[in-house]
Amino acid sequence: MAGRRRWTTEEILETATELLSTSEDAESFSVRKLAAALGTDSSSLYRHFRDKTELLRAVADRILLAAMDGYQPEGDWRQRITAVALRLRAAFGSQPQLAAVWGRYASSGTGSRLLMEEVLQALRMSGLPDEEIPARYHRMAILVASLIASEAGMSTLTSEEFDRGMELFRVAVLGADPERFPALAHFARDVRPLGVDRQAAFEEIIAAHLDSVAAAIPQPLSAE
Repeated sequence: MAGRRRWTTEEILETATELLSTSEDAESFSVRKLAAALGTDSSSLYRHFRDKTELLRAVADRILLAAMDGYQPEGDWRQRITAVALRLRAAFGSQPQLAAVWGRYASSGTGSRLLMEEVLQALRMSGLPDEEIPARYHRMAILVASLIASEAGMSTLTSEEFDRGMELFRVAVLGADPERFPALAHFARDVRPLGVDRQAAFEEIIAAHLDSVAAAIPQPLSAE
């Protein structure tokens, strides 16, 4: 009787990624479902990963590796950080269901280290004092992860759900009582829904954050 096939770690992660891409959320994903998809039992997968959390972190790291694949730092510190942020946005944009996995479970693999190294190098290049860089990196990581998770949530809507959301937005905004909501009524025709101009908003928010970083860089004393 032939023994069961031995799956490699990469094959397991590939199948897990496919399952997560079609799942409603990470909570509906399980090691049992993954084992069933592979035609094996859960115990064989625990030889590769200690638990579901470790597996999900590895899946998230695959996305980070894909984002950093072929990356070459170019430009000044702002351009480097912006380029990395846009790469992350694109990587999770093609697999939006996995954005929440990254935001919740993070990663400690090679992809995460490549990402951290590049952003930390760029921040050092900016001229920030070393003692300020870890906190600035942390704020940047939270901002980018939050923006990507928010955008991913919008992109997983069906066309019917999206259209319904747009209609509800129009009713809420254009139908606002000017006496109770004077500012909303005044700006009603110019306020845009969350699903519009996401990339432009993403880039502007990142740029604004980088402006705050630039403002904290010590300036050389001018010669009198």
